[in-house]
Amino acid sequence: MKTFAILGSSGSGKTALSLEIAQEKKCAILSLDSLSVYREIDIISAKPTKEEMQGIWHFGIDILEPIQPHNVQIFIQEYQRAKSHCQETNKNLLIVGGTGFYLKMLLDGLSCFPAFDKQKVDLQIQLLGNLESQYDFLCKIDSIYAAKLKPTDTYRIHKALQIYFATQKSPTQYFKENQQTPIIQECEIYEITLKREILRQRIIQRTQKMLENGAIKETENLIKKYGKNYQWAKSIGIKEIIGFLENTLQESELESLISTHTAQLAKRQRTFNKTQFREHFCGDSKEIWREISKKI
Repeated sequence: MKTFAILGSSGSGKTALSLEIAQEKKCAILSLDSLSVYREIDIISAKPTKEEMQGIWHFGIDILEPIQPHNVQIFIQEYQRAKSHCQETNKNLLIVGGTGFYLKMLLDGLSCFPAFDKQKVDLQIQLLGNLESQYDFLCKIDSIYAAKLKPTDTYRIHKALQIYFATQKSPTQYFKENQQTPIIQECEIYEITLKREILRQRIIQRTQKMLENGAIKETENLIKKYGKNYQWAKSIGIKEIIGFLENTLQESELESLISTHTAQLAKRQRTFNKTQFREHFCGDSKEIWREISKKI
């Protein structure tokens, strides 16, 4: 079994390319997309249709209800399921999407978090005072680790202090003693890169198609059924449509704003991929297809 990752900004065409490769080369696909994991979010996530997925094993798509939280552990489980399937059926695996964080985690691994009495430890953290006081305390016990965090990063400051009070070790010392273990040992990474003008036009067309296919109705149904206090409700496409439904955004602004936000996301994705995956092949869909064809 060989593992390949196909990355690309939103609208770059990575889904279409992966479907073509998987169909011809008999590969399974693991989606990296953080919206495609949810059932009922079909149009805005731009997930493949049932017809497109026919005959191709997909993982990471339609595995959660909208009320269920998505996290790293769920993604790891999906990777393990995909890996087992490919090993049993003698297939190769394509990991596809724009959420590069999950791929980075699979390649780098995660450090094991210590077991502890959460109520007791959290009380110790609360006794330190507000977030500023907590960050000051972290600076005193581990200036090296604190320097990596923003003083406003509530989540990571809290996690660092949990490690300290649970183990009596600084986060730096703890992570040194508990090294990360890569989950994927070998993976060739490919990234679809397009000229900015071409990508921008594709994003506009993608947004138009999404709205024409019923994205507003899909969002309206989701909010009526589940409310908007979920992480997916903050996603590009959904949050703008919520603004339109709540009359804080004009319909004439909707398409333009979604396209602009998607283009901004695409830029962030490109920067992340460039900085986090230093050795990987970049090219258009045809070039990547040609390179992968040499390997399988």
